[in-house]
Amino acid sequence: MGLFSRKKAAPALPEFPPEDYEPVLRCSICTGEQVACMREKSSGRLREVMLIRSEEDLESFCRGYHIEKEQIRKVY
Repeated sequence: MGLFSRKKAAPALPEFPPEDYEPVLRCSICTGEQVACMREKSSGRLREVMLIRSEEDLESFCRGYHIEKEQIRKVY
């Protein structure tokens, strides 16, 4: 801890137009790891947004993109 240190601000979430992207949760069957992604509707390409380690991380993702947990589809 430095004498003149400041807290680092959380990085801003990238913007995705809702008409082109849908939120998905990519889940690993083996390890249980979960990654919040945005799936491009036209090509199916996934863009990783953040690693989900706890329920608070998932809530933070939902607040950042103004979506409900029920709207997030799981992809294995």
